[in-house]
Amino acid sequence: MTDRSATLQRLRDLLGERLSTGESIRDIHGRDEAYSAPALPDAVAFPESTEEVSRIVAICAEDGCPVIPFGVGTSLEGHVIPVRGGVSLDMSRMNRVLAVNGADLDAVVQPGVTRKALNESLRASGLMFTVDPGADATLGGMAATRASGTNAVRYGTMRETVLALEVVLADGTVIETGTRAKKSSSGYDLTHLFVGSEGTLGIITQLTVRLHGIPEEISAATAAFPTVAAAVDTVILAIQSGIPLARVELLDEVQMRGMALYNPDFSLPEAPHLFLEFHGSPAGVAEQVAQFREIAEEYGASDFAWANRPEDRTRLWEARHNGYYAARALKPGCAGLVTDICVPISALADCIAAAKAETDAAGLIAPLVGHVGDGNFHMLLLIDPDDSEELGRAKDVAHRLNRLALSFGGTVTGEHGIGTGKLGYMQEEHGSAWAVMGTIKHALDPKGILNPGKVVPQD
Repeated sequence: MTDRSATLQRLRDLLGERLSTGESIRDIHGRDEAYSAPALPDAVAFPESTEEVSRIVAICAEDGCPVIPFGVGTSLEGHVIPVRGGVSLDMSRMNRVLAVNGADLDAVVQPGVTRKALNESLRASGLMFTVDPGADATLGGMAATRASGTNAVRYGTMRETVLALEVVLADGTVIETGTRAKKSSSGYDLTHLFVGSEGTLGIITQLTVRLHGIPEEISAATAAFPTVAAAVDTVILAIQSGIPLARVELLDEVQMRGMALYNPDFSLPEAPHLFLEFHGSPAGVAEQVAQFREIAEEYGASDFAWANRPEDRTRLWEARHNGYYAARALKPGCAGLVTDICVPISALADCIAAAKAETDAAGLIAPLVGHVGDGNFHMLLLIDPDDSEELGRAKDVAHRLNRLALSFGGTVTGEHGIGTGKLGYMQEEHGSAWAVMGTIKHALDPKGILNPGKVVPQD
């Protein structure tokens, strides 16, 4: 292992007790929610300002020591695992909402602010931050992974939400990208170069994000369908008909069985379901609901249930966000291998049918949830963590599903990112463009210290 004692001493001189080499702290920062092998950093740093991040990175750059940004560790592809050791840069203390510009519908925040904390701070303003990946992730991490979630069908992903950034580059230089203006044709779009770069090009230390007004009326609903294809076809026709769905989530019959096991009060039928939400004026929402119901009934929808009170909507979406744990209730003691396929919405029903055939042929339990309005779905391959043969089957199926996504003109990751888990598919998905990503990485980080082993071709 590389001797980094001199680097760590310089960082300790800078940060004092805010540099930790304790094994328990290092262990927390050596893993995320991925089914990937953990790896410990040499130390964990807790900066409190952009200036400190800059000095930390500059010190590490001099010695060629890796720097891996860390939010709260909810990523799903091994993004924060320090595969070559180095310093895990925990951004949790940079957690202030710096400004809320209500008239312009934007906010300026530090990277350690979580999405729930931002929305709590906006409660009295009548505004909301809309990107909702389920986990209470930090906004810095969400920007770095180009996160998405249940609201993306109407409000967009982090790609559409981030207006400007402050970023520390690999030599410690601090740059600002973008402005608070809603559009610009000034130079390269560096903001969106860093959004989705997973900490491999720079460390995000400040974000300007787009906000939206809280709708006057919100109505949520669930509906059961005879088949997954019927549910998907309903959504496609609804979108083509111009119904502005705010959320539309698909849960197959296997997932619904897990929901009932996990929560005994969950009383919906064991059939494919859509979970929906409509936003707008009272008259507008009523019109959207009527139009959607008419389309859904054409495809055999039944058991409509409405949640108009805030507490009922909260319970509905909490149940959806707990889908991972509900799925695992189908096989107590299991671990889960998560897939993240995204295809053109016209290909979604066929892709799901082919994916289900693959999991059935492998004899695996694989509940499915999906952000169906975006053509994005996840299958959780449930496995016994002590059964190497079953793990091998699950990995083989995951590989087949990734290839399936590409065959339908899609991507192997709709929202989880690359990390270490999806590196093996980058060449096939991007072709020569992957080498261009490597060229950009080398230009901005010639020593390869920023989150090495992720996203780009390896030396």
